[in-house]
Amino acid sequence: MRKLLNTLFVLSEDSYLTLDGETVLVLAGEEKRGQFPLHTLENILCFSYKGASPALIGKCAREGINFCFLTPKGRFLARVCGENSGNVLLRRTQYRVADDERQSCRIARNFIFGKVYNSRWSIERTRRDHAMRVDEEALERASDLLAESLLALPEINRLEELRGIEGKSAAVYFGVLDHLILNGRETFAFTGRSRRPPLDPVNALLSFAYTLLSNACAGALESVGLDAYVGFHHRDRPGRASLALDLMEELRPLFADRFVLTLINNRAIRSEHFDRQPSGAVWLSEEGRKIFLSAWQKRMQEPITHPYLKEKLAWGLVPYVQALLLARYLRNDLDGYPPFLWK
Repeated sequence: MRKLLNTLFVLSEDSYLTLDGETVLVLAGEEKRGQFPLHTLENILCFSYKGASPALIGKCAREGINFCFLTPKGRFLARVCGENSGNVLLRRTQYRVADDERQSCRIARNFIFGKVYNSRWSIERTRRDHAMRVDEEALERASDLLAESLLALPEINRLEELRGIEGKSAAVYFGVLDHLILNGRETFAFTGRSRRPPLDPVNALLSFAYTLLSNACAGALESVGLDAYVGFHHRDRPGRASLALDLMEELRPLFADRFVLTLINNRAIRSEHFDRQPSGAVWLSEEGRKIFLSAWQKRMQEPITHPYLKEKLAWGLVPYVQALLLARYLRNDLDGYPPFLWK
């Protein structure tokens, strides 16, 4: 099993990254802020406008280190990729399947099955652990509706129908997400998704988590030889990593939503950790991002037993394992793609 290495998060807006031998050097003007061996890194996420030297970017591309540029507020800008890895025959198979709606739907409905299943699990987990503090009737009703969607999904053979069930299920799930917030409700009330920009603290946290997750999924897909930009559920669009968005669907409720709920309910993130703009946009402050990313890194290192492989691994390896399983399915080594169904 692949080893999970460290992720370097560079948060200061005035930082510049450069190559120094086999290390990445973080500078602020002439001042040295840090130096890290490249062989210990799997990802570099740079939140600085100053960016990085071409020598460092090229080295990371050659060494397979995922390098992602984001704005200081956490919005995705670009991801650097090296040469394509993997067998060209795998990618040719991926492209043929993506061009066939029926075959695409067969894979896409497993992504969505995982998403709905894990959304329902999250609701049931809160019902079980905090029955006296939540509107159990509302959560039970939402859980039952998601269960109905799970029963309908295996019969779906058209992407348009699949998107209809996904949209309905998402509306049910986000309709009760506010009930899963147990603390700090004066700051963290949730009334619905707002994206570009996020308009409240909960959406700011969700958007930040989704950015990190999509980057992890894109890197995982590329590392097993798949094209992160050619999806089965999300169709082709210039500049969009459609397959990464596909893969992250089943992981959103666990990696992002549940993680955000834990930060809020444990009071790790508070009102003062957000910057509110005159336009209505709400972003994590630099201090808020530090807290978020520290908790995210810790979470990715926690051990789990994969529900399909029955092997112990770190949470952060789950996108890589799911990408590997998808590649195995496309190679006809598996009868179907097994989504990540948390128990």
